[in-house]
Amino acid sequence: MPDTTPPDSGEHSALLRFSSALFYAGSSFLITVVNKTVLTSYRFPSYTFLGIGQMVTTVVVIYAAKKSKTVQFQDFDKSIFIKIFPLPLLYVGNQITGLASTKKLSLPMFTVLRKFTILMTMILEVYILRKTFPRRLVYSVVTIVVGAMIAASSDLAFDMRAYTFILLNDVFTAGSSVYTKQKLGVEGLGKYGVLFYNALIIAIPTLLASALTGDLQKAVTFEGWFETTFIFCFFLSCIMGFVLMYSIILCSYYNSALTTSVVGAVKNVAVAYIGIFVGGDYLFSWTNFIGLSICMSGGLAYSYITFSTKSSQVATEEWKTDITQDPTGRKVTI
Repeated sequence: MPDTTPPDSGEHSALLRFSSALFYAGSSFLITVVNKTVLTSYRFPSYTFLGIGQMVTTVVVIYAAKKSKTVQFQDFDKSIFIKIFPLPLLYVGNQITGLASTKKLSLPMFTVLRKFTILMTMILEVYILRKTFPRRLVYSVVTIVVGAMIAASSDLAFDMRAYTFILLNDVFTAGSSVYTKQKLGVEGLGKYGVLFYNALIIAIPTLLASALTGDLQKAVTFEGWFETTFIFCFFLSCIMGFVLMYSIILCSYYNSALTTSVVGAVKNVAVAYIGIFVGGDYLFSWTNFIGLSICMSGGLAYSYITFSTKSSQVATEEWKTDITQDPTGRKVTI
């Protein structure tokens, strides 16, 4: 039977919830490092082409799994567009802006500004999933945002275009997380259908756009294609693109959109501090470091509240707002 079970976090064991979150954190960390290597260390000129490679890899892997009957989901027909919308638009926006900001920002500043995704996810869950949150979670989010603003205010490598890309990436990521949670229960799709049709629908238009803008030509004529190490890193990035999207789907399925954002924040703790010593493009200042630490402290507090009380009040509130929202879209209060 197709994978169409509605995603109800309350029905899943603590081990599944934690394992899926850990899988997402590890995948997100690894792809950030690999993408940084391809786009910065090797100076690959096209983050769009790299995104296309990740989409194609996703389509090929999932299609092969479907053909071998390892996974099952609805065959393609015109109803797919209605069922999946607006996820493909959010997906491509997330990939392109994410890769662009990775190319232009140092690892610590990239991960700091990504913290705004949590705030945006909370806002979207309130308006789209009709959820409410306890004050202590809101306070921890405020701490994260304040720390991010302090750190960003002293960024000696300030780049308005890069900051625009990363903030847009926050919006697309938050929207993608919330709508993914919503679409996972759509009949005929399930985890694998959402992942497959997202990548399939946007791969061809993105490739055409890349060709029309000349971006594809830059990628094809890149001199690094003659280097074995670059080819290895490029294909590793493509594989990790698929792994990351699969891990996001799993984390959203077994947890919630907000929890997925929280896990991303926890992962950023490691990335940010490692980036201070690795990468060579971080310009140290005390204001930046203090803001970074405040931001990370808020992220850890938020993570502790979310995961350590999964079976108590916070978890009950989070699941209740997800499960008991009525079909008319009225806001459920606690």
